[in-house]
This record gives sequence, C-alpha cells and structure tokens, in this order.
Amino acid sequence: MSNADGAAPGASHDELSDEDLKLVTLARGARARIDAAQGAAVRDETGRTYSGATVSLKSMPLSALALAVAQAVAAGARGLEAVALVSELDPSPADVSCAVELGGEALPIIVTGLDGSIRAVLRPGSMA
Repeated sequence: MSNADGAAPGASHDELSDEDLKLVTLARGARARIDAAQGAAVRDETGRTYSGATVSLKSMPLSALALAVAQAVAAGARGLEAVALVSELDPSPADVSCAVELGGEALPIIVTGLDGSIRAVLRPGSMA
C-alpha cells in the first residue's frame, strides 16, 4: 500500500478517532474469537457497529468485510462512516467495492495487522 494507491501508510493510533479505534478493537475481537484469517468491523451512518470474521465454509466462503457489510445492510443501514479490517493481506477489490457501495468513495478503510498496528488508511476515491 502506498500513497499512489490512496493509502496513508504508517498512520498512527493518534491519528484515528476514538470511534475508529473502537472499530479496530471490534474487528480484532471478531477475528480472535474463532482464530480467523481476517476480522472486520463497520460503523453505519447512525453510529451502530457490526463486526464479522472470515467464514471458511466450502459451500459459503465469505470475507470478514463482506460479512460485516452484509450485517449492516440486514440491520437497515443506509450508509457507512468507517471500516476497519484486521488482516495480514490487503483488502480485495471485491471487499473494497462492497464497502464503497454502502459508504461512498470517501469511506476510510483502516487496515491493521493482526496485532492492531495501523498498516494504512485507504480512501477508495483516491485509489487508481
């Protein structure tokens, strides 16, 4: 991830709001509960939060971010304010697309390592 890709690499915890840090904590908890590859959390336009972990069923594989977004939609969310993804990997284009569909191009996607260290804050609208 680099600035050319719309990321703010090396962002620190000090640069995130308390509400954004809460999303990171929720995403880490979702991942750790089942020792999943990824955890994610989203905050909707009313401040409600939803979290999820990677689902690795042969008949229904879901990324953590897709699950968190689906939970928000199922609960009636009409928009997203922020997203946190805990993962060793960058978010997939499909994950970014599903988050942007509900959150818009300016949606911040906070990407952390498994330990919660901030890897980048992506802004899809500025990604090439």
